[in-house]
This record gives sequence, structure tokens and C-alpha cells, in this order.
Amino acid sequence: MNYNESARLGLERYQKDRDALLLAIESSCDETAASVLRGPREVVSMSVYTQIPLHRRFGGVVPELASRSHVEKVGSVVADALEKAGITLDDISAIAVTSGPGLVGALLVGVSYGKGLAFAKGLPLIGVNHLGGHIAANYLTYPDLEPPFICLVASGGHSHIIEVLDYDRFRLLGHTRDDAAGEAFDKVARALGLPYPGGPELEKLALTGDPKKYPFHSALNHSAEEADFSFSGIKTAVVNLMHNAAQKGETLSKADIAASFQRAVCDTLTLKAVHAAKEHGFNTLALAGGVSANRALRSSLARACEEQGIRFCCPDFRYCTDNAAMIACAGHYALMAGQLSGLDLNAAPDLELV
Repeated sequence: MNYNESARLGLERYQKDRDALLLAIESSCDETAASVLRGPREVVSMSVYTQIPLHRRFGGVVPELASRSHVEKVGSVVADALEKAGITLDDISAIAVTSGPGLVGALLVGVSYGKGLAFAKGLPLIGVNHLGGHIAANYLTYPDLEPPFICLVASGGHSHIIEVLDYDRFRLLGHTRDDAAGEAFDKVARALGLPYPGGPELEKLALTGDPKKYPFHSALNHSAEEADFSFSGIKTAVVNLMHNAAQKGETLSKADIAASFQRAVCDTLTLKAVHAAKEHGFNTLALAGGVSANRALRSSLARACEEQGIRFCCPDFRYCTDNAAMIACAGHYALMAGQLSGLDLNAAPDLELV
């Protein structure tokens, strides 16, 4: 029996077994992660190796170093996930792996390793869109959550308002026209002299600042009816404020700048996402992506949704940043829909969700 036949039969068995175990691998950027999932939403184990210490002295992710670290760690991370689950690879019924978007070298490590495991064991393989994984993180936190709903995806590379039509069907309602929210956070954090990763450091600094001190804004962001948003102008306004102050010999409060910037971004995301939910008739709004770990954004959305009678969902903090459990969940639903990747699966750094 060749691999394709074995994978097809394995898919049929997987679809019939509610307790089937799926192994997922995530390596799209600077986290090497693996997870074992039972059924659609039971996380049996998680293992994550972070590269933050490796990249911190460079102020950001160095792609070549990230890829090399993934090569060094992917085997041990997968082994750790299996050990934590108390199983071996022989107990696994399917393999899921992030195939994009992300850093091409980093993605190739996970995709190659996943394909190798699938081929060696004759298991069904599914390539997963990283953004789809972030959306699926909500399913792991809310057992009763089902499509359709609106989801705000906010991360370092993406800021989208998505209509989740089904587990594997999406429609784009709005997106950033320039910088993603997380990217803007990191750039402003760098301008403020904060260490990598900048987003969480800026959030900490903002706790002691005045969010109303500086009215950073962008004309596009004030229109609720316009689903797109822009963060490049806000970032530039911060940089210009600091440069002008430096030229005049003035000292500004970095905490006030951080708090005002954070408020501007959170207000924009909240305004657009809540309006999208109302406009399209949805009573559930979910948050996803790395920026979903920002407490100010979570609070802003929670308040606005409560005022509008909308259910607000956001992932447990352990599922906000890159992890393989969310990839496993998205992979499960793709397999249940009959999707299957072949051994020709490749890394797709610019892979789109819709």
C-alpha cells in the first residue's frame, strides 16, 4: 500500500474515532511548539520552546537564527509533547502542521518534520493556516462556541476582521491598510527604547501612564462604518512627538506615550470590530492572535460588547501566542471536512486565509 492510500484510509478511521489523537507542530516564527489533541477540543499536552532570549539582543526576530533553532529543537519539542501525553507516536492517528503564513525557513522546518512523521507512519497529514489556528484557539477556551461569529485577528503580522462562516470557511470584512496592530506596538516600543518583545513591555509601561495625555489618531480610524484601519500614522505621530521634544530639549513621559498609543490602537480595534458584529447581525465577537494577550484590548472589547449585548470571547492566555494546540484544533476540523494534504505540502509564507 502506498502512502496516499494509507493516508486516505487513516483519514476515514480518524473521522470515525471521537477519541483519536492528533499531533500538531507549529514553527511559523520564533516558537517551536508541539501539541497532542484528543477529538476536537481536548488538549492532552503542549510543549513550547521560545526563542525570545536568542533574538532579544537583536531587537527582533532574525530569520536565519530562527530557522536554525527550529531545526535544533523540533525533535525534542515533539518528543516532550508525546511524553507529557503519556503516549508514543504509535498512538497518533493524524499529523497537523502550520504551512503558512510566516517565515519561510521556519515554516519549512515544521512542514518537513511533519511530512516525515506522516510518511513514516502512513498517517493523514493536514497543512494548517496559522491565522485559522489563532481563530481556533477560541474553541479550546469555549467548548460551546461554534460558527458563525465575527473574529478580530490582531497579531504582529496581521490585523483582520473576519466573518467565521464555518470551521474552515471565512470571509474578510476589514483589514489594516499598512502596519498590523502588533507590528505598530513593536515599532513604538522600539522607539521608546523597550526590549524585545516590545508589545508586552509597552503594555507594562502603559499601566503607569495617562492614556488621555496625547490624542494620537488617524482619520480612517474614527469611522465605524469603514471596516479597514490604519496604524502607521499613529506610529509616526509617536515618533514625531519624541523627535520634536528631543530637538527642543524637552523630556516626555514614556509611560504617558505608551498609554496614549495603546489607547488609540485599542479604541480603533474595538470600534471597528464591534460595529462589524452589529452591522452583520452577529451576537458573538471573538478575539484572536498574539495581541489578544493585551489586557487593555481585552477589557476594551469586553466593555463595548457588554454595552451592545454581544457575547465576547477571547482565548485563554496560554493559547494567545503561537502554540501548536490551536493548530491541532484547526487541523482537526479540516480533517473532519475531508481535507488532506499530500507529501508535496510546502511552506507558504504568504498564505492567505481568505
